[in-house]
Formats: sequence, structure tokens, C-alpha cells
Amino acid sequence: METCPKVKNILLLDSEGKRVAVKYYSDDWPTLSAKMAFEKAVFTKTQKANAGTEAEIVMFDGQIVVYKFIQDLHFFVTGGEEDNELILASVLQGFSDAVDQLLRNIVDKRTALENLDLILLCIDEIVDGGIVLETEGSVIAEKVSSAHGMEGATSLAEQTLVQAFTTAREHFAKSLLM
Repeated sequence: METCPKVKNILLLDSEGKRVAVKYYSDDWPTLSAKMAFEKAVFTKTQKANAGTEAEIVMFDGQIVVYKFIQDLHFFVTGGEEDNELILASVLQGFSDAVDQLLRNIVDKRTALENLDLILLCIDEIVDGGIVLETEGSVIAEKVSSAHGMEGATSLAEQTLVQAFTTAREHFAKSLLM
């Protein structure tokens, strides 16, 4: 029987292990205190690693945890020990790429908290009820930006086009004034 790729949780923690954005899809951690304990334990286990921008994989407490660090943010995706590490890694990569695009390459705690709605929408576009829906960062960012109606433009590509036209118009206006 074919099964859909599943994820148990997606965590975005700061450099001290505090929550920025988290979403659980499993009953493995039934209470808030159990979730917080898991987050603290997984953070402690991985904080000494120099994961950097490349994904790392660790077995922890019967779970596969795939993680990476960008600036002062720690990205984690957890699956069961029977889950495919490559799928978990692609979920992690899609999440971090989408966040990078949505935050316009300023991936840090302050910017993430200011745009928490985008990050939560991003998580919702990637996984629904634990089932992986999308892993391509640009597609995720595109869906989030159009759903959110970012700055009146319906897509990141459109925003770039609007910015290009605005710049061209400004240069044209300056050239007429000279």
C-alpha cells in the first residue's frame, strides 16, 4: 500500500531555542509541556552542530530530525524513524527557501517575527495534517504571496516587474528634467 509522505512537526526556533513558529501534526507530544520539552531537547542536541546552511540529519528519541541554521534562526522538520530522510530534507529546504524569498533574503528573528503571518502561511502551504503538499520553495513563496496579497501585487514576479517599471519611470522622468 502506497502512503503519503508525512511530517510530525515543523519548528522554527531562535538562537536560544525559543519558539518563533511551530506546528505539530502528531499526537506524540500531547501536551504543551511535552512539545516545549521536545523543542528544548532537540535544540540542545543540535545547537553545538555547525549545521550552517546545509541540512543535517540526526536520530533523536525515535524520531528523524532534519535541521539547518540561517542567521539566528534554527529550522527543524521531524518525521518518524520509518520516514524518508530525503523527503524530510526536501520539506526543510522548501521551507527555508520560501522563508528566504518571502523575507527578501533578510532571514533573522526580528524580520521573521515581523512577518510571522507569512511564515505560518508558508508552513500551511507545505504540510496539511502532516501530509506533505509542496516542497519547492519558489512555489510555496508564490502561493503565500498571492494568498497574502503582498503589497498589492499578486506575485513575487509581478512585484519585481512593478519595481522595474517604477525604476524605469523614475529614470525616464529624471532624463526629461535634465
